[in-house]
Amino acid sequence: MDLNAELAAAHWRKSSFSGGSGGDCLEVAPLTGGRVGLRDTESPEQPPFVVSASVWDAFVKGAKAGEFDF
Repeated sequence: MDLNAELAAAHWRKSSFSGGSGGDCLEVAPLTGGRVGLRDTESPEQPPFVVSASVWDAFVKGAKAGEFDF
């Protein structure tokens, strides 16, 4: 399956802390080949970002550690 077809068929999910439907959410989907798709619900017309699982893991670890807190 090519990447565009995989992204279209992906099972997208968002945090249970996102507060219902609407914008302001980051959605994530596991992909083949150790990749992760990321998309912004405020900009559905934009193509998703695709990163390696290690990049996603580093982001999650940093978020949990408060690295992105203002």
